[in-house]
Amino acid sequence: MLTRVRGWRRGWQERSKLERIDLYSRLTVLVIPWLFTLSWQLVPLKKDIRHAPLPLALGLALLVVCLAQCGLSNRNVRPSYAHYLGTSVFPRRRMAAPLALLLVGLGLLAALAAVDGVGGAGLLLMAMNAPMALVMTQVLLVPVRTFLVQSLALVALTTGVLAAAGVRGGILAGVVPATLFGCVLVLVSVRPSTWSLSVMWQAEEARDVQARLAVAEERLRFGRDMHDVLGRNLAVIALKSELAVELAQRGRPQAVDQMVEVQRIARASQQEVRDVVRGYREADLSTELAGATGVLRAAGIECAVVGDSGAELAAPVQAALGWVVREAATNVLRHGDPRRCTIRLAASADEVVLGVENDGASTTAATGEQGSGGSGSGLAGLRERLGALDGSLDAGTAGDGLFRLTARIPLPRPDPGRKPGAASRTASGDVSRTEDPVALVEERR
Repeated sequence: MLTRVRGWRRGWQERSKLERIDLYSRLTVLVIPWLFTLSWQLVPLKKDIRHAPLPLALGLALLVVCLAQCGLSNRNVRPSYAHYLGTSVFPRRRMAAPLALLLVGLGLLAALAAVDGVGGAGLLLMAMNAPMALVMTQVLLVPVRTFLVQSLALVALTTGVLAAAGVRGGILAGVVPATLFGCVLVLVSVRPSTWSLSVMWQAEEARDVQARLAVAEERLRFGRDMHDVLGRNLAVIALKSELAVELAQRGRPQAVDQMVEVQRIARASQQEVRDVVRGYREADLSTELAGATGVLRAAGIECAVVGDSGAELAAPVQAALGWVVREAATNVLRHGDPRRCTIRLAASADEVVLGVENDGASTTAATGEQGSGGSGSGLAGLRERLGALDGSLDAGTAGDGLFRLTARIPLPRPDPGRKPGAASRTASGDVSRTEDPVALVEERR
């Protein structure tokens, strides 16, 4: 039993906020008919029904019919929700059994009143409960105006059946508002809840479409940038190569000049392609901080950036910390149910420390490593990036439902004796080389 409860709790935590609201709304519609039956049908059976064999038998039979109506109502909840949300069409034949049980229940209630087996208050409660299980489904299948007309028809039917059974006076007059109250109660409780749920699902679908459009737009932009970078240069290379061939065939020395120009354009194109790709592969710290703040706030999570801006840090350090911010924001959205997130950046003379802390940490947040291979894939990828700069990464729960991720990168001390033209060194001590491999081959020649 404890294992099953833990499984339910884990399943609840793994659901998104919208999925939780959806489940809560459906469970509410499932439970309401049973609550009405237990309060409006079972209580009169004990207090208001005359304790004689025939009235008790009729009362028990009516209770069984009401419980069967509740079961059929639960069975029709899922398809009625799908019909209202527009994902499928509700088969009308499924309403035949609930309607038949409603007529049987009204017949038993009339027979109970005819043998003078129930008091006035109990009769009103039973009349109010009679159509509840049926209208819980019907309210999602028809427009509001049609539902109100059908509710009036149910009121007229209930009143007519009880009048035929001999109910008179104030009790009969009270049946009208009591029955109508039950129908209106279902209308104002179930219909708005389902409408709100449909609006939220539409908003979720709109966000998915917006995300797909953003990806498509980014692909188009990348294709456009590559075309702008390579299109003209490749055309020039093709033309100059053809010219060099013609000149070489004629024995003209200008062919060498044309091929040198082709080589220069090819090298320039190579560097331009690197610049374009670098813009997509490297993460800028200020851009990632602004992007993480915007994305988290758009998801309803309070996000605050505290401390230094990081603008004075070296480019490799900014790129590594930018990847940390990107992965941390992704994990905040993916794991747990956070409401607040704080990003702290502190730089000293010896090291720079980036901390990301959020509440609502779940059991999966602490083990959010998405893979050990590949750059930028999970916490393992971040440790590899930080390790190249002698940095470290710590991640785990911090108590009180908090999850904390801390990245540290040591900063090299400035060398006052270094010449301005000396080669720059990275945080790991390697000399950064920017020479073109093709140029190195030419030098060796």
